Amino acid sequence: MAFDLAEWLNLALRWLHLTAGIAWIGSSFYFVWLDNHLTPPAAGDASGEAWSVHGGGFYHNQKYQVAPSQMPDRLHWFKWEAYFTWLSGFSLLVLVYYVGAQSFLIDPAKAPLSPAAGIAIGLTSLAVSWLAYDLMCRSSLGSNNQVLGIVWFIYLLLAAYGLDTVFSARAAYLHIGAIVGTVMVANVFFVIIPNQRKVVADLVAGRAPDPALGKAAKQRSLHNNYMTLPVLFIMISHHYPMTYGAERPWLVLALLGVTGVAVRHVFNLRHRDQPTARAMVLAAILALASVTYVTVEKGSGAPVATARAESPPNLTYADIAPILVARCSSCHSATPTNPAFKSPPLGVRLDSYQHVSAVSDRIKRVTIDTQIMPLANATGMTSDERRALGQWIARGMPR
Repeated sequence: MAFDLAEWLNLALRWLHLTAGIAWIGSSFYFVWLDNHLTPPAAGDASGEAWSVHGGGFYHNQKYQVAPSQMPDRLHWFKWEAYFTWLSGFSLLVLVYYVGAQSFLIDPAKAPLSPAAGIAIGLTSLAVSWLAYDLMCRSSLGSNNQVLGIVWFIYLLLAAYGLDTVFSARAAYLHIGAIVGTVMVANVFFVIIPNQRKVVADLVAGRAPDPALGKAAKQRSLHNNYMTLPVLFIMISHHYPMTYGAERPWLVLALLGVTGVAVRHVFNLRHRDQPTARAMVLAAILALASVTYVTVEKGSGAPVATARAESPPNLTYADIAPILVARCSSCHSATPTNPAFKSPPLGVRLDSYQHVSAVSDRIKRVTIDTQIMPLANATGMTSDERRALGQWIARGMPR
């Protein structure tokens, strides 16, 4: 009986990443909601309060703009959710895209990188992006969140474009997600938690805390709030090849990312009981623009699959099978020969007519429409082979 350590480790890390991410995002969303629902307190020295009901009980929350006059005996910190989300996510990045660099990270058609060079570029992008963002926040840009947000968006757009020129499209997407996730957790580790610790230390020592510490922590927390939905989109994007398989995947990423920011802004406005109509219209326009762009681009790329369709050959499975064997079976067979896989990815086998016909729609989507398969075209599938496969599927897959 074989024990596939890599697959079980992959599953465990993904489960941990999802669990920790839910905890982190949940607490982040809750505290932003709470902050936006505070009202002037009836009594005491708190700056705001909020009453809520949940699970059969009533809760009374109070916020102190700087700190309470006396520290409580027990103080709850929210940090480990963020740390474990990043640690598990980074571990997945290493396990999938760095250990499997030849299959998942590198696209020889874009740049003939060695695995070491590709990994170095990926790691450097994470470190440089955090330093760039942190510098923006500490510069004069930090005094205006809207201007800062625009400059940071432009930086991420350029990073997405640059990474897409050297990595596979899916790897470029995941690295942008890793960049944003790294910035978010670094905000917690380097700014939010240290500033809160300084405030606590000042209170214990009997000193007046510096209000700037809380202001800086609040700003980084707000930034994290707006970056959450774009990161969540990137986490699920690998299931939807029409996004990263587009002709300009960086543009689709930008459109859907800013759509997520707009949607988050709608919720933040609602929490403050402010008008949301304009923000909702903007979010709808951005979402429509994303779908429209992908649809139009896909239509303009249709000739790859349908060229010469006016006189299609009488292709049968006997004509298509050799293409699948040469280009796909190294991964999608009962016993893959690609060292990156111990079993066929997603359970998809392309070694018989029954197996192929059962997933023909998926084959058309990833091999013909978006051309993201084979991965980085490592097996060298040609345009004529893609065209033949598309014509065979369009003719109803004759045996």
